[in-house]
Formats: sequence, C-alpha cells, structure tokens
Amino acid sequence: MRKGLTVLAMAIVSLGAPSCIELKQPQEQVQTEEFKWVVDTFDDIKVLQYKVPGFENLSLDQKKLIYYLNQAALSGRDIIFDQNFKYNLPIRRTLEAIYTNYRGDRTTAEWKAFEKYLKKVWFANGIHHHYSSDKFTPEFSEAYFDTLVASVPAEKLPHDFGSAEQLTAIIKPVIFDPALYPVRVNQAAGADLLKSSAMNYYDGVSQREAEAFYARMAKPGDPQPISYGLNSQLVKQNGKLTERVWKTDGMYAPALEKIVYWLEKAAEVASPVQKETIEALISFYNTGDLKEYDRFNILWVQDTASMVDFVNGFTEVYGDPLGYKASWEAMVNFKDMDATRRTEIISANAQWFEDHSPIQEKYRKKEVKGVSAKVINAAILGGDCYPATPIGINLPNADWIRKDYGSKSVTIQNITQAYAESSKGNGFIEEFIFRPEDRERITLYGTIGDNMHTDLHECLGHGSGQLAPGVKGDELKQYGSVLEEARADLFSLYYMADPKMEELGLLPDAEVAKAQYASYISNGMMTQLARVELGKDIEQTHMRNRKMISEWAYELGRRENVIEKVVSDGKTYIVVNDFDKLRTLFGKMLREVQRIKSEGDFVAGRDLVERYGVKVDRKLHEEVLERYGKLGIQPYSGFVNPIYTPVMEGGEIVDIIYEYPKSYTEQMLDYSSRYSFLPSVN
Repeated sequence: MRKGLTVLAMAIVSLGAPSCIELKQPQEQVQTEEFKWVVDTFDDIKVLQYKVPGFENLSLDQKKLIYYLNQAALSGRDIIFDQNFKYNLPIRRTLEAIYTNYRGDRTTAEWKAFEKYLKKVWFANGIHHHYSSDKFTPEFSEAYFDTLVASVPAEKLPHDFGSAEQLTAIIKPVIFDPALYPVRVNQAAGADLLKSSAMNYYDGVSQREAEAFYARMAKPGDPQPISYGLNSQLVKQNGKLTERVWKTDGMYAPALEKIVYWLEKAAEVASPVQKETIEALISFYNTGDLKEYDRFNILWVQDTASMVDFVNGFTEVYGDPLGYKASWEAMVNFKDMDATRRTEIISANAQWFEDHSPIQEKYRKKEVKGVSAKVINAAILGGDCYPATPIGINLPNADWIRKDYGSKSVTIQNITQAYAESSKGNGFIEEFIFRPEDRERITLYGTIGDNMHTDLHECLGHGSGQLAPGVKGDELKQYGSVLEEARADLFSLYYMADPKMEELGLLPDAEVAKAQYASYISNGMMTQLARVELGKDIEQTHMRNRKMISEWAYELGRRENVIEKVVSDGKTYIVVNDFDKLRTLFGKMLREVQRIKSEGDFVAGRDLVERYGVKVDRKLHEEVLERYGKLGIQPYSGFVNPIYTPVMEGGEIVDIIYEYPKSYTEQMLDYSSRYSFLPSVN
C-alpha cells in the first residue's frame, strides 16, 4: 500500500517504475523458502529466474544506482521489438489486447496455441525466433484470430493504422502468410541480404546501395574510424538514401527520453568517474553523435574500479546481416568479488597469453593495454539481452579503442549458475556422451570448464591480436561476426589445455580441458542441431562458429583419427580420441582465423564459414531431434528479472528491496504496461 508519495516517488510512478513502499519498520530482503529455477516452459523454451546474491550488502547509493540504471534498462524495451521487425509492436500489442480482454473459453486447444504464440513473441522480442530468426508459424487458424480480435473493444487495440479492420488487414497476412518476411536475418550466400531479411535496420534499400553508402563515408587510413551506421535506420526517401538517427529528437525519441531521464538520476548517485561516463552516454543519446559514443566507450572501459556497472546502448551488430547497425541492449550488474579473483589473474597475465599465442608474430599486440575482467552478478537484463541473455560480454567493439584503451570483459556468474542448476539430472550427458570417462569428466568439471572457457573467450580472446595496417575491420562483411566469435573460441580452447592454467592456479588439472573439448566438439558437430528446424541451414552466428570449428577440426584430424564418429546401438556419438593433437589443431585454426581477420581476407573467411559452418547432414539432424525430443528438454532458455522497489521514509529512499515475479506472463504484461513508450509505427 502506497502512502504519502513524495515528488520523487510520484515521478517514479509516472515514468513507469514500480510503486514505492513507505517504511514502517526495518525491512529485510524478501526471499522465497524454496527457490524455483524454472518458472515456465513452452514450445522449445524454458524460462528461468536468477538469484542476485550480494545485493543486500551493497551501499544505499549502490542500490540506488542499480535501481535507476534498472529503470533505464527497461525503458528501451520497445526499441528492440521495432528494430527486429517493423510490425512487431502492433502485433505484440494486438496479441496483448486479446489476452487481457478476451472473455471466451480459455481451455480450448486454439486458445492454448494462441497463448503459446504470444509467449514466443515476448521471448523473441518479435515474431521471428530469437536464435534461428525464422518466422513463427501460428498453430491457430486465421478464422479463430478474427474471432479473438472481434471480441476486443476497439479502443483497446492499436490505433496507428486506423480501424480494427485496417489493423488486421495489415498484420494478419504478416502473421499467417509463410512467404511474407520469412526470416529476420538472412545470411545465405548470393542473396541480397537486406531485401531478403525482415529486420528493420533498412527500408527500401538494397545490399549494394547500403554497402556503397557506408563505403563513401569511410576515411581510408583513419586511425580512429567512426562506426558509421551504428545508431540509425538507413532509408530511401524520394530516391535518396538518408539516415534516421536514433536520438532524443530523432527516431525512437520517446523511449530514449525516458532512458536519459533515468540515466540522469543514476548520475546523481554515481561516483565522479562513473558520473562522467554516464553523462557521455546521455550526450550520445541526445545528439546521436558517434564520436560521443566513442568517448563514452573510452571512459567506460577505463573505469575498472566501480562495484556497480552497466551496459546500455546500441551495441552488437548480429541483427544486421551487413554488420553496420547495432541492436539496443542493456544490463546492470555488480561484481562478485570472490569469483573476480580468477579473472584478475587472467587479466594480469594478458601479455603472456598474447606473446605465446600461435598466431603470426606480426599480428600479436606488442603491448596489451587496458585488459580488465571481472565476474559479475546480473541485476537486470534489458533490450537484446532479455529474456535470452549472453553468459559473457567483451566490450567495446571498436578495434581501435581495444588497441589504444583496452577492453572490459565479464562472465555473468548468476546466469551460468541458473543454467547449471536448472539442467541437473535432465539425462543429456547420458544420452549424447559415449564414453564413461568423458561423462565423468563433464559431470565433475563441466561448470568449471564452461566458466573458464567464457573467461578466456571474453577476457582475452576478443581483445587479442591486431589488424594489419590499412585494414578497417569491416572487410569480412556478413562473415565478420562468425569469424570473430570463432577467433575468441579458438583462443579459449587452445589455452584451456596449456600448463600455464595450472601454474596460475586457474584450473585444478588437465581433466578440465578434456571435459571442455569433449563437450564442445560434440555440441558443434551434433547436439546443437536440436536448435535447428529440420531441413534448415544453420544461420545463427554462434552456432555457425561452433560448427565451423568442430567440423574443420574433424577434417584436419581425420588421418590421425583425432575426432571420431562412433555408432553404437544405432546411435551416433562424437568422440575425441587425441586431446593433445586436438589442441594443436585449435592452434593452427586460430592462426588462420587471426590472419583472415587481420588482413580482411573476405574470400578465405567466406569459404571457411560456408564450407564448415552452414550445411547440415539431414540424417544426423533427424536423429538428434528424435533423441533430444525423447528427453523432453527445451533447447533454449531465457530469464525473468527480479522486481526492485524503493523503500521510502520521510520522502527519501532509504533502501531498495527486490522480489521475484509470480510468472513469466505477469512480467511481460507488466513491462508492456509500464515501459511501452514508442508508437506502433516508427
């Protein structure tokens, strides 16, 4: 019950934040007696929740900072929906209006199918699968959809297209016609990657036009190249190409204004160093100036002391097949001090790892600068990091900033914990790992190995190596993201088995690397196919990376039987026979991938990805799907967020407490109610 809201409290409520609690007695953090890791399952998805250990021990200003940054993270939710596809917002809002207003029978098969479709749209931030990017196929009929829409009062539906009839005339074919907008991000060789992709980073622009547009903007030899196109939609108006910049007086202004409001509140309680960083981000949002974004990134990467940290901005380019445009994402976090000690050891030895890398000497950094790494606990996930989220992050992405100022890497401990806890006893290892010794290693060392793999991948892999003089970094085009992920993975895999890891006290013994090698190769060649629809190629960046590495290693080591396909009782297994030789192969592959990146060798990069990372053996695929299906495991997981609430006393915030949402549906409807700032058409 709210009582006596202050001006601050009223501002918080009006801007979409949770209500405040008036303090009557000392507050303790509310925790459930038995924590439930899994909160919902549907289709191929499992929704989890994560703990936020250590939040109670933070100072009041640190808690306030997390709260304000949390509000900024949630205020941009509509942006990623619109970036993913231009009709996502009107479709989501129509589905939500139906869900909240329908008074008919909710026990029928078609209603359950409608409900599942809505949950999938929420999870994917749109009507295309978050991983494969294929459009969802409704399991309810058009006629049933018509009856659902007709049951909703007209004033509850989106009005951007006029009447309900005009709305459905536009969105119904988009939902039900499989030929319309079939894939969000198409990477098929030979296609026009823009015209064949549904993502909303371009409008009426061909791939050739976009590439020429940004090629003209580039300045050859610029030691600090601007990431042109990162924060805009490229459109054709009256036959002329122009950018619609994402800023507070441009495209996405209503959401960005709210983000800026909460960032300004965050700056008030931040340290002087972090205040300057946040103000640089605000300047970027207000002006749209990419030089300001570089300034923000330089300040952000140099701030290694702050307990609370965040990601907020137009960051990753995986959603653009050309790699220019960045999706909006956000994450708020704080250090896990105990676990951070291992990443500090890695960071302190960054130069040793660089000096001993198997890549060509001319592509090694003579002086590794500013490598910082930490283990964090996520406090909130937003934008393209929600509900599905990475388990590690390495930023910033600009190569020249990495070279001159370093990079900041994180492993997200409470997210990996949630994945591990929710997967215990699901039968996967017994079904897909052939040898008892491999199963035992993975059971004992799998979590340790996964965390170390992420640490090395993010902390050092992405920040290693350097470009040749004159190479800008975008020459690999649609293959750049795959090859960059492969480069970081190979770096990690190579060093996992190095004696240096035991010498530094990072791993107990070589068995950890063996567990990681066995699970990685099996996943890359086989088990990740559970995430791909039968008959489809692999499209997702990280899946292509893993398949490319595994298949390439299998071929390179075939003569010596380094990796073997074993068939037993009609089931296929992938077995590593020689771990030492596999490590040598990883080193050779890393050398070549680094050369491709350093030299911008598009042809060699394309050939590697297309040869090893794309095509799927249908017979093996059918087998994996059948065996996986019998286990009843959802191949994808994502999260709901904790709910943070200010505790007020005498008009002041005296504490921030959190609780867990009652359900996935409750949180999604709540977010759509309180953080939906953009019009349906932008």
